[in-house]
Amino acid sequence: MAQRELKMCLPGDTGVGKSSIVWRFVEDSFDPNINLTIGASFMTKTVQYQNEMHKFLIWDTAGQERDSFQALKNWVKELRQHGPPNIVVAIAGNKCDLSDAREVLEKDAKDYADSIHAIFVETSTKNAINIHEVF
Repeated sequence: MAQRELKMCLPGDTGVGKSSIVWRFVEDSFDPNINLTIGASFMTKTVQYQNEMHKFLIWDTAGQERDSFQALKNWVKELRQHGPPNIVVAIAGNKCDLSDAREVLEKDAKDYADSIHAIFVETSTKNAINIHEVF
């Protein structure tokens, strides 16, 4: 059976849930007390999709940005300029279970994703909502 390697990097602000998204995907669990990432962490997961194995190579970066939505725009610009031509960008609006604490309107995030031809998914690692859809 063929195996594809898919390289992923999760940039974003501190505390937005990057590590929780990776942990939920790889281990299918949620830890409300997960440690902050220092530098970067690396995890892998192999899943079968149709007749092919997909090995996800996931880099989880330490968040240092102050405005994660603006930082996202800067990351996308860098990826488009310096990344491979066939790069796929997916934007996860995490913590959708905390709608009363929302910092970015879903419409604004979706409009931005559409404008850059990116995938947009609202997720919740706590409630396991749309985690596999991001990957």
